[in-house]
Parts: sequence; structure tokens; C-alpha cells
Amino acid sequence: MLETSERRSRMTAPERHAQVVRAAVQAFAAGGYAGATTEDVARLAGVSQPYVIRIFGTKQALFLAAVEHACDRIEDRFRAAAARDPSLHELGESFHELLGQRELLLTLLHGYAASDDPTIGPVVRRRFGGVYDLVRELSGSDAPAAADFLAKGMLLTVLAAMQVIATDGSGTEPWAVEVLNSLHGDEPDHEEPARVRPHISTE
Repeated sequence: MLETSERRSRMTAPERHAQVVRAAVQAFAAGGYAGATTEDVARLAGVSQPYVIRIFGTKQALFLAAVEHACDRIEDRFRAAAARDPSLHELGESFHELLGQRELLLTLLHGYAASDDPTIGPVVRRRFGGVYDLVRELSGSDAPAAADFLAKGMLLTVLAAMQVIATDGSGTEPWAVEVLNSLHGDEPDHEEPARVRPHISTE
């Protein structure tokens, strides 16, 4: 459970909503859209299944809330980074901090996989396009540069999902070391593992 019953009784409605969404990210990351259930989410959130349904109505709406939450986290990181330095490099560094939060990334990947659903697909496409537009807006990059940035971000997302990036940012497989080195324009170095950054946040 994410919270004790005593803590839940003191939570506001928005706080309870956010708690259920966080639990949904965990559940859908583990089971995907088809495999996870509202019962799974309720158990992780420490609430009843009817309560989850009362808030969201359907599993589909709950899944979309989880996907939207993941996208919001990425966009918030990019905006904070751009406030410091509106460069693609700084935006990329901020995304690296999310690589340790594997559940967020898996939720996004499950969203992409479920895009043939007539309700889920438009939301996923809108949010992915929104990230692309935001990257261009914040950094002033042209289309090729923004596309290359997103392509590298998707590759890192897949590597993190496969668990071939260690918590210190290094590759855990020889081929992953070479891939990570290539993203930095380095020659493969088998003696010193490639690192995405010194530390990857796991909060």
C-alpha cells in the first residue's frame, strides 16, 4: 500500500486522486493495459476497487490518467531544465534523471503499444506530439534536431525498460556500453563503461 489508512483519512480529494494515479503507474507498468486490473491499482493504493471506479469510471480512463501523468513528468522536467538553460543538452540531462524511474517509462511504452485502441491512440499521439512541440519551443531547435533528440530519448527509454542501464548510468551489457558510447559520439571503450550521467534519480 502507498499510504496508511490513518494518512488516507486526512488526505484531500486531489491527494487521493494523485495517490491512485501513482498506483496505476505501478500496476500498468507491471501488467500493461490488458494485464493490469482496477483491483491491482486499488490494492497498491490501499483503497477499495469500487472507490477506484468511482473516481475514474473505467480501467481505460485510469490507464489514460497514468499515461498523462508520465507525460506530465517529462514535460515538467523539460520546462525546469529550459529555465536553467534552453538547450537540447540541458533538456537531455533532465530526461536522464527519469531513466531510473522505470515504471514511468514502462507506462509510456504500454501506452504506445495500446495505440490501436480508438480512445487511447489519440491521447498517446497527442501527448507524444506535444513533447515534440515543447522540445522545439523550449530549445528553438529545428525539426531534424528535435527528431534526433526524441529518437535518442526513445532509445534510452527502451534500454532502461530492458534494464541494461545500471543505476549509475553505465551499460550492463557489452553491446549496451557501445550503444551508450555511440550516443555520446565516443569510440567504444570496453575498459571504462559508458555512463549516461554520474547518477540517475530513483525518486
